[in-house]
Amino acid sequence: MGLILAAAKAVGSELHDQWKDFVKCEDMDMNTLMVKKTTKNGVISKGSGIIVAPGQIAVIYDQGKILDATAEEGVYTFDSETSPSFFAGQFGAVFKDMWTRFTYGGNAPKDQAVFFINAKEIMDNKFGTQTPIPCYDFDHMIPNAMTGGVNALRVDVRAYGNYTFKISDPAVFMKEYAGTGEIVTKDVITEQIRSEVIDTFKSVINELGSEKYKIGIVGMPSQTGKIKEIMSENVYDEGVRRRGLQIVALVIESITPTEESAKKIDEYEHNSNSRMQQGRVLDVMDHAASNSSGAANGFMGVGMMNMASGGMNTAVMQNAFTDDTPKTEEKTESKETNSNAKFCTECGTKLEGAKFCPNCGTKVE
Repeated sequence: MGLILAAAKAVGSELHDQWKDFVKCEDMDMNTLMVKKTTKNGVISKGSGIIVAPGQIAVIYDQGKILDATAEEGVYTFDSETSPSFFAGQFGAVFKDMWTRFTYGGNAPKDQAVFFINAKEIMDNKFGTQTPIPCYDFDHMIPNAMTGGVNALRVDVRAYGNYTFKISDPAVFMKEYAGTGEIVTKDVITEQIRSEVIDTFKSVINELGSEKYKIGIVGMPSQTGKIKEIMSENVYDEGVRRRGLQIVALVIESITPTEESAKKIDEYEHNSNSRMQQGRVLDVMDHAASNSSGAANGFMGVGMMNMASGGMNTAVMQNAFTDDTPKTEEKTESKETNSNAKFCTECGTKLEGAKFCPNCGTKVE
């Protein structure tokens, strides 16, 4: 008992009259996963026509058994006297196994029907985290005083996105859902899948924010390719696959820290800027202290930076430029006794009554 692929031009020609009944499914949109179709009397007699549209799988069911199945589009003639043809393409092995299992252990309504299964990728399935996900943000590193190294800042984030899935194992899917009614929509299983997708997503976020990848939370939404790679390597959608489904793509549309974590990041960045400014001040002070001829200019630079940073480290700068060496009486006395002395206008040498500067030769006025 099986299907015979008819000529492509058969429909619409005189051969159309040879089919006793037509079984087809025209109402399979992105929201519809499986539809059960049969004839008016519930019997698919020999010579009936079955139309399989692109993106559909047709499974012929009879009294609790799977008689035949195909994932190839076309027009088929049902012949109850032939053996199963399994025109299945990529699902060939699946259909043969399904036929065996349903033949010897299937439990289903006692009638004949065609189960049309949607083989297309089911798009635009939204998800969002109800509770924050803890992760490490490698965009913000903090020193570890114990080890001398650095650690990523721990934050909690919320995320939103969408995923796509498809029916990867028609046999398992039918076993799970064939008895639920005449039609199975994605709404029936979306809520169930969504919780598993969230668990999958949490695992992916933790993986991206690990030492292996070191991706910050800002860059995570752009890691679509890496997300798919991680999911494939670790089979994070195993729970979904047990229902004959497979997550094809998972895309992060937005990822944001919680209010508390956002404050933590703001504080981190504010402190980082302060430390950077302080480091620049200390660099200038060190340079000025080591350059006696440029000390005054260095001090002016430090003063400008001090004003720019809101008066930071005033005491430090004052102490850095305070000469702690005691002033000798000789220096004080020299300054007082030489208050009326003349100095060269060019080089500053003390003249002591000379008509020409002994150092540069400039004439004394």
